[in-house]
Amino acid sequence: MVSVDRVTKKFGNFVAIENLSFKVDKGSIYGLVGFNGAGKTTLLKTIAGVYKADSGDVTVGGFKIYDSEELRQKMFYVPDDIFFEPFSSIEKMGKFYKGYYPDFSFETLDKLCGIFGLDKKARLNSFSKGMQRQAEMILGMSTKPELLLLDESFDGLDPAKRNLMNNMLIEYVTETGCSVIISSHNLSELTDICDHIALINGKKIVLDCSVDDISASRCKFRLVFNEEKNESDFSEFEIKKFTKEGRIITLSVSGNPEENEKKLNDMKPLLIEKFPLRLEEIFLEEMEGADYDFKEIFG
Repeated sequence: MVSVDRVTKKFGNFVAIENLSFKVDKGSIYGLVGFNGAGKTTLLKTIAGVYKADSGDVTVGGFKIYDSEELRQKMFYVPDDIFFEPFSSIEKMGKFYKGYYPDFSFETLDKLCGIFGLDKKARLNSFSKGMQRQAEMILGMSTKPELLLLDESFDGLDPAKRNLMNNMLIEYVTETGCSVIISSHNLSELTDICDHIALINGKKIVLDCSVDDISASRCKFRLVFNEEKNESDFSEFEIKKFTKEGRIITLSVSGNPEENEKKLNDMKPLLIEKFPLRLEEIFLEEMEGADYDFKEIFG
């Protein structure tokens, strides 16, 4: 199990992440979602042992990653900005990684190069951005990691290669019990692969839940009442978003949808409609995005 316990990382006076805590189980694919600049890369680099936390701890199986070279040899980190040595190839980088990762498998490397259609002897600087990401993933999987950290690793991939990457990760996790942490600003990239998602906003985690539980614990209701109603009339509900147009009220509410529906029916509305919330809608509500009136700008 990966445990991030009250981790804070600063750069001078700038606080990149603050008091973050979460756990990633063995065999879990855990998604970190947040806008650019939310602190996802800093968090991944702290988990990888590239940065040392200013406070708090990152442990795997109870041992601190930063202090353990043995643990880092069982982990692979694919950064957002991939760098390869000049004139290097996948084959040459494999030989380089073999010197650090004892379990590195050239057999795995050869098979994955064949599946992804990459020439292991070709210069990596001649590859497109998407091809370079595929190459680094192939190298990472060939180390046979027990913990895999991926920073925006689907960026630049076409749909077919993204699907191939998803299938490879799911199969590897199923077979080995590897823990995977993937960061992205694009929620749709993660919904098909992750079993758990955390949303980072304001340098903190604002939502940490299994994918199945997120949708099951949030619902939207549209109601019409005969008499005037305001947000204060719904104080017993955990409201995430409240809008009102005349006597039509729309509520986004946390908690058990069936129990919330019963309580709302007890208020005797003329009409009540229930709608499940898509993950993207929940994401936007938790990120507290502002609704701008562009007419005031361009009108």
